[in-house]
Amino acid sequence: MLNILKSGTFALGDRTVKRLGYGAMRLAGSGVFGPPKDPAAARAVLREAVASGVNHIDTSDFYGPHVTNQLIHDALYPYPDDLVIVTKIGARRGADASWLPAFSPSELTQAVHDNLRTLGLDALQVVNLRVMGDIHNPSEGSIAAEVETLAELQRKGLVRQVGLSNATAAQIAEARRIVRIVCVQNMYNVAHRADDALIEDLARDAIAYVPFFPLGGFTPLQSSTLTSVALRTRATPMQVALAWLLRRAPNILLIPGTSSVSHLRENLAVSELHLPDDAVASLDSIAASVAA
Repeated sequence: MLNILKSGTFALGDRTVKRLGYGAMRLAGSGVFGPPKDPAAARAVLREAVASGVNHIDTSDFYGPHVTNQLIHDALYPYPDDLVIVTKIGARRGADASWLPAFSPSELTQAVHDNLRTLGLDALQVVNLRVMGDIHNPSEGSIAAEVETLAELQRKGLVRQVGLSNATAAQIAEARRIVRIVCVQNMYNVAHRADDALIEDLARDAIAYVPFFPLGGFTPLQSSTLTSVALRTRATPMQVALAWLLRRAPNILLIPGTSSVSHLRENLAVSELHLPDDAVASLDSIAASVAA
């Protein structure tokens, strides 16, 4: 069995989780819409993740919709005491599988109740407010009213801790004036490092940073550099990208997703992967070439 504790732990609010977690998004059907082709295989992935020591699972009731939460409940309920399930609200799915904002107080409140129902919980451990900029990239604008809604749900005991997803530094600062923020989930990888300074700021305040799309938006040249390091370290490009993120900052928590048990094991094996200093320098140059 892989020892994912080698990758370390970090505080997720008032809980401590292993830095290698699991993202459930890919358990839904194509386009994160509808059920998977093989629900039994999806449940097997979840059980394997927990059996391997994962105690941080990321999900949302708008994955499917309702699909991934139901799979998590079917596979893992009653949940292990140390398992932290993080969900997110702020979006809904159209009948055509489109991603639509759902930011009104009533929509946010309903989303919390939907997540409680499908996960079978009395309170959600962490709820991320998904800011629907242009889906993958943050855009400025006040989110005070939406954060106030989450803060009220927290006071009612339905939400224990609050996080943000797809948020700017200004939005994070605004939210922190209203409620304690325990994590930020933004796009970040070895080639796309707009949040470098933000990660450092959050680390100083012991706030977790959870990158999504660890291999998103690479050019052929950048992919070639990643592949070269992968060959040197006898790893896959995905493993190298994840290992670089683990090394990048101690407050980074990883939630790579997959619908395959073998791929899950490959992702968790990152805990055993050592990147030599010269390999890290080569990977760092990817972002430098983008900036140039």
